[in-house]
Amino acid sequence: MAQVTVMIDGKAYRMACEEGQEAHLTELAGRFDRYVGHLHSQFGEIGALRIPVMSGIMVMDELAETTRRLQALEAEVENLKRNRDAVLAGNSRLEDSIAGALEEASQKILAIAAKVSGRPVPEVN
Repeated sequence: MAQVTVMIDGKAYRMACEEGQEAHLTELAGRFDRYVGHLHSQFGEIGALRIPVMSGIMVMDELAETTRRLQALEAEVENLKRNRDAVLAGNSRLEDSIAGALEEASQKILAIAAKVSGRPVPEVN
């Protein structure tokens, strides 16, 4: 297990993480420290634990909003997939209908050509 020292609110914290995750943990701690710094700039010193707790709540609020947006996007993707499937099924039926109409028109043209030429109607596969 790797060890990383991160700085939050001017204090060093030694933390353990999986090997290879050191940079990610450092980046997350930096982002959290920016929340803490933002609140310090707005409220000053309002208690040793209040700023980190408020920062944690801000992060959770952002996470909740992101989760809500992700769920809305997932629902939209499912709706688009259903619509796509319906369109594809409709296209398949339309293609079959057009193929049938072309076959019928082809038979009629061959019948007319046979009458005009006096030859029998050839078979079409």
